[in-house]
Amino acid sequence: MEVMNGIRKAQRSQGTAAVLAIGTATPPNFIYQSEYADYYFCATKSEHLKELKEEFQTICDDTKIRKRHFHLTKEMLEKHPKITSHKDQESLDARQDIVYGEVLRLGLQAAEKAIKEWGQPKSKITHLVFHSTTSSIDMPGADRRMLELLDLPSSIKRSMMYHQNCSGGNTVLRLAKDIAENTRDTRVLVICSEITLTAFRGPSKGHNDTLLPQAIFGDGAAAVIVGSEPDLSVERPLYEIISARQTILPGTEDAFIGHIRQDGLTLYMSPPAPEFISSSVIDTLSEIVEPLGIITNWNSVFWGVNPCMPAILEQVEAELALDKEKLKVTRHVLSEYGNMMSGTIFFLLDEMRKKSVGEGKKTVGDGMEYGVLLGFGAGITMETTVLRANANISVALETEEDDVWVI
Repeated sequence: MEVMNGIRKAQRSQGTAAVLAIGTATPPNFIYQSEYADYYFCATKSEHLKELKEEFQTICDDTKIRKRHFHLTKEMLEKHPKITSHKDQESLDARQDIVYGEVLRLGLQAAEKAIKEWGQPKSKITHLVFHSTTSSIDMPGADRRMLELLDLPSSIKRSMMYHQNCSGGNTVLRLAKDIAENTRDTRVLVICSEITLTAFRGPSKGHNDTLLPQAIFGDGAAAVIVGSEPDLSVERPLYEIISARQTILPGTEDAFIGHIRQDGLTLYMSPPAPEFISSSVIDTLSEIVEPLGIITNWNSVFWGVNPCMPAILEQVEAELALDKEKLKVTRHVLSEYGNMMSGTIFFLLDEMRKKSVGEGKKTVGDGMEYGVLLGFGAGITMETTVLRANANISVALETEEDDVWVI
């Protein structure tokens, strides 16, 4: 037994896993939310549904989204008209053929940015975790193809995950933490890539539940490098992953559901879903956070909340009595990109450190030492990640003009 314990101890890392680099990517095409109702009803040849269009315009306005990025174009819809219908039973193949390649391309862009920022040889990457809610479920999956695109060793240990939706970023971060802390000298490349063409469909009378998903989701990919015991001479730990937990909220099995059908990915979010979350969030958070003994009150930390439904932000903010600035970064990401499902949480971390650098804050956690990331997925599944933000090391960050913070 003593020999086995010694072997086990030698295999395990002695440090806390940390996010060492972040990369993000979006398609170049974007559309302003104020123009989206016109675009959507024109592209789907539904302009005769005037009342439904007015309702959709109100939904778009209520999201507080300024713009969203899409791989989808009018030319693409003209080439594949079945995608524009509300329920065409022969559109899945066309959707998946388009999405698979773009999920890879966008994920590759994000991964290359993260690896460049990390600054270490790709040969040091030991694990790859790839997640997509919207990608086609092929064998082998996108993880296998990504090895070739990044020219990574074939010996890398791969994990392919699907359909964790808006909690997916937290889920893969939890998996990366487990890998990094349980195996010495590991560096985990995590990629989340989402192309919402899978769930695009036209409006239809009597199916108003279709409208909200069409109004909030956008395309995007994010990648992070995760590892423990960083070499501080060449690596910069940004956020230490203190705790990562998953909880199923009681009585919410049908509040947020999705299905892959011949007409693509169908999503349904129950109107009471924000209330279900808000009624459980304090008890769930307290159960996870209080044993850590590091958070004195909800306003003493930084926050990142995946805005599965825009109303969720308001409900969480009100229930926790958060100061308005606590969700400022979250709302900024929602405004500029919409909800990108699994990748959104990493966009939040990236924007937070950019904001921190720009304002000269003492940590990359907007000046705070500890923070909480929340993701809500089907089920309703609540993923809670507690982070420790390290000192703000001013580094050159590549930013697009639209990403520059205006305070």
